Amino acid sequence: MYKISVLFFFSISFCFGQKDLATDYFIHPLDVPMVISGTFGELRSNHFHSGLDMKTNGEEGLKVYAAASGRISRIKISHRGYGKALYVSHPNGYTTVYAHLKKFAPEIEEYVKKRQYAKESYEIELFPTSGSLTVNQGDIIAYSGNTGGSSGPHLHFEIRDQKARPMNPLNFGIEVKDTRKPIVNSLWAYTLGENGHVNGTQKPIKLKITPQSDGSFKSEKITAMGTIGFGVSTIDKQDLAENNNGIYEISTYINGQENLRLEMNRFSFAETRYANRLIDYGYFKKNRSRISKLFIEQNNPLTIYKNKVNNGVLAIEDSLSYKYTISVRDHENNTTTINIPILGKTILPITKKDIVKTTNYARSTENYTYNSGIVDVFIPKGSLYDDTYLNLSVQGETAKIHNNRTPLHKKMTIAFDVSNYKEEDRKKLYIGRIYNSKKHSFSDTSKKGNRFYTRTRTFGTYSLFTDYQKPIIVPINVANKKWISTATHLKIKINDSQSGIKSYRGTINGKFILLEYDYKTGMLIYDFNDIISTESENNFKLVVLDNVGNRATFETTFYRKL
Repeated sequence: MYKISVLFFFSISFCFGQKDLATDYFIHPLDVPMVISGTFGELRSNHFHSGLDMKTNGEEGLKVYAAASGRISRIKISHRGYGKALYVSHPNGYTTVYAHLKKFAPEIEEYVKKRQYAKESYEIELFPTSGSLTVNQGDIIAYSGNTGGSSGPHLHFEIRDQKARPMNPLNFGIEVKDTRKPIVNSLWAYTLGENGHVNGTQKPIKLKITPQSDGSFKSEKITAMGTIGFGVSTIDKQDLAENNNGIYEISTYINGQENLRLEMNRFSFAETRYANRLIDYGYFKKNRSRISKLFIEQNNPLTIYKNKVNNGVLAIEDSLSYKYTISVRDHENNTTTINIPILGKTILPITKKDIVKTTNYARSTENYTYNSGIVDVFIPKGSLYDDTYLNLSVQGETAKIHNNRTPLHKKMTIAFDVSNYKEEDRKKLYIGRIYNSKKHSFSDTSKKGNRFYTRTRTFGTYSLFTDYQKPIIVPINVANKKWISTATHLKIKINDSQSGIKSYRGTINGKFILLEYDYKTGMLIYDFNDIISTESENNFKLVVLDNVGNRATFETTFYRKL
């Protein structure tokens, strides 16, 4: 356990330059060896990872310490996302974030539960007043867990600057043992101009790379003309774990001169979805492997790029030779390089890219609308990164809205005319997205007269579905007229296989009880330490609603001695 105490009220000059970061200000928030399962800036679905995922030996309940002195400025509890999360603001302008927590330290837990019961809601967001919850560096502030969207026990840890932009915690002196070079999985070449080519084709091509004796790679020699670019699929592994983590930096050079560098030091949440513009999104959706494109296309405002020369695009001329180099580096300066020899040469005929033209052409700079009579679609300008031929079709009440290999940056609106349905039937109607041919998932549905609509960032197949089934409630450790005096928690499992769970409410002897919900397991848990009832005989009632209003009620009487 850390026994470090620091005066809370002190001043420190703001230092946000990369070379001036305070490397001795924050401590490791856990007292186990630093092993990470996720790096800062790692490519995730629709975003960059905004912190470090610190392993907790596969366990929950490890002590989480304040990385520096400060005050708790925000507390958020949600079923998804960060789950239980704490935000600590520090006198130097930075904020640290601790997420997926199991529970908070006693004083904080009491503060939160009081307000949860007052609001009668498990999900809550709080902004404690200045001075109400202060902490010293090394204080226990929480216990690690697996709440929210976490896929396994760990601590998600962030450092944010004064503008709430996440920064790489490794730049602040938090160390991870790493002597292993980044791993290169594949190398790709892209033709970017209308008249250019790589090896006689305008289609993306995978290049063969051969390991060299010095640990670098050499690509097969390519012939090319016009404007081209490259992409690389790469990961990094640290010494103490086999997780496939993200890299820190990729630099590219043409004939020894740097022409692009991307580095994961800081980004804003406003730009994080542009991760879909960095990668070859269509390839990822089809093959589940992310290729980082080493050239900057239109509609890509990411701030992670440095030393941009012609946006990383290469202009290859006839009869000239070029040496293109890619350098992949992790935060500990372990580096893997790839050398690509290029010869400028015209090859005829050129194999063109596959472009399927349709009558539905959407420009990225303009709003796009489509109306079939039953279904209408609205795609706001700025949603598409490129002008796109859309594949749109409607059969009955099922609408195929292009395909999921094209990213959407903003939400489109898909609306269905439900005037053919009786008023009573509309109450059980919702919009769902079809996947894996027959399965579907609920898409948040708004209802306005004869028009039901959903807003989504995912192209795909959508249809109308009805749900007449009530949610399912299964008691786990309680039975009617039984004693459960030795139990520390009351456990109930809930599920809805159609439109999904919308809300729930539990009471004991008519009084609201706080039920913690884990959507991953469907488990509702009440902590008897809340002591809502001191009676021996307790009447428990649980009401669960799904997303179309079907209601399930469970009632039972149990006995318990305090």
